[in-house]
Amino acid sequence: MTIISAGKKDSKYDIFICGESIPKVKLNEHLNAKNKILIITDHGVPDKHVKKLKSLIKNQNIYIYKVKAGEKSKSFKSYQSIINKLFELKFDRTDTIIAFGGGVIGDLTGFCAATFLRGIKYIQIPTTLLSQVDSSVGGKTAINVPQGKNLVGSFYNPSFVLISTGFLKTLPENEYQSGLGEIVKYALIGNKKLKKIIQDNYKSIIKRNGKVLELIIEESIKTKSKIVTQDEKENGIRAILNFGHTFGHAIEAFSNYKKITHGAAITLGMVIAAKVSFYEGHIKESKLREAINLIRSLDLDINHHKYKYVDLKQYIKTDKKVSEGKLNLILIDNKFNAFKTSKFNSRSIVKAMS
Repeated sequence: MTIISAGKKDSKYDIFICGESIPKVKLNEHLNAKNKILIITDHGVPDKHVKKLKSLIKNQNIYIYKVKAGEKSKSFKSYQSIINKLFELKFDRTDTIIAFGGGVIGDLTGFCAATFLRGIKYIQIPTTLLSQVDSSVGGKTAINVPQGKNLVGSFYNPSFVLISTGFLKTLPENEYQSGLGEIVKYALIGNKKLKKIIQDNYKSIIKRNGKVLELIIEESIKTKSKIVTQDEKENGIRAILNFGHTFGHAIEAFSNYKKITHGAAITLGMVIAAKVSFYEGHIKESKLREAINLIRSLDLDINHHKYKYVDLKQYIKTDKKVSEGKLNLILIDNKFNAFKTSKFNSRSIVKAMS
């Protein structure tokens, strides 16, 4: 088992990467046998996983709450229904909520935990590759509103995060690839060890080899935990984690969050961002090819051409990284280090997307 810490002082928490099985002892060390537990999950998580988790917890006061699978569940409606359930069950600050699912469940559960009674304990047990390497770490919680994605939320760290690669065996291929897209991001924004692991083991990664998966998950989390610990409230260096996200989020919004996964959209966004980096003179053409080849090696789609600048422009201009009327982009340099800049020629974006 690998343990990685994130957060500072009172908000510090551990991330346990524990292979294919969930360690029963480790799980129960953090749970009080007498207090109530609400497991929040969705219909996309196989019932056998939910039953297994419940059987591992030494507690007679366990409740299950399921929402519909998909981005639409990150809503005020779902939030209100969960809050009502917590009141119905008479939850107090000594009780615990467990987020058991992908990024939607993690974000929704975290926001409920952050706001119910001004904050109660919650645990992240992510079941998708994307949530394991991204949304379960960093304390971002949110729901979506008509005005945009993740615009209502808070920064609220979990008590701990428990990651098992065993859940990835039942993950649909498109969701697995979605997670791989986010992993490639860490390799392109500074984690050279991860980049080398992908280059040397891409065939094993595609085949979901457990040992290699543990390695790339560990390296991804090391990068993210280091960054979010330095910048818990996204005021500085944390912005580099958004490499590819400006364009990826625009693609998601244009697609009405349908027909494309978050990771697939971010992957296309990274290709566009890498091209903008090239046209702005920050990377050489050879480095652009290297970045694209790394993405392609994992059988990820790099064809962004069906998304035109004219269609995405309105979403790009309302991106959360707009500050003082200026759009900030996350670009990369020749050493594959990411940086934030508002100094770029907008024609480079048009050219990159043509």
